[in-house]
Amino acid sequence: MVEVARGTIVVFADIACPWSHVAVHRLHEARAAADLVGEVLFDMRAFPLELFNERPTPKRTLDAETPVAGSLAPDAGWQMWARRDYEYPVTTLPALEAVQAAKEQGLRASEQLDRSLRRAFFGASKNISMRHVILEEAKACDAVDATALRDALDAGRARRRVLEQFEKADEAVKGSPHLFLPDGSDHHNPGLRLRWHGAHGRGFPVVESDDPGVYADIVARAAHA
Repeated sequence: MVEVARGTIVVFADIACPWSHVAVHRLHEARAAADLVGEVLFDMRAFPLELFNERPTPKRTLDAETPVAGSLAPDAGWQMWARRDYEYPVTTLPALEAVQAAKEQGLRASEQLDRSLRRAFFGASKNISMRHVILEEAKACDAVDATALRDALDAGRARRRVLEQFEKADEAVKGSPHLFLPDGSDHHNPGLRLRWHGAHGRGFPVVESDDPGVYADIVARAAHA
């Protein structure tokens, strides 16, 4: 069971997951539209696909998923990978660790850095496995003290937290993204039903249904639980 504080939405997700990029964008937009930015916080937790699958997430899989996911939330920030192949991130663990390290400064800092890193990867083709890229994104976040974050990363203070969340997710979480609310409800890939046509890496995802309106309800329930 995932314990959730009042006024909080726990989000298990990988940063390089297109569907979680959609979900995180919709959460932020729904919270802003409901004027609940000061009342609802997002507790971002690591769901490292590379640890579950014991391999890097294949670029060709993301290349198939990204245009489909991008059509669902075009304002989230998207582009196909625009840099050289050798610059493509092989791991998201440093980025996931940075998001957890930012929690030393509060959930607002953590959720802001999480969103910035997602936009950096999906919208600007930045290699978010690199320390300097993570710190550049941190400097662009007004809620994040980039110097304090650097110290936390270099000391490795959040590394164990990522592994603990990975172990917890193995018991409770169905996939990336999976949201948990204070009222005890949970939502895997909210409002979205997908299937994969053909083999992974060769076929493509098909959206069978999509209801972005569920995010308004999710945010409202978190605020009033």
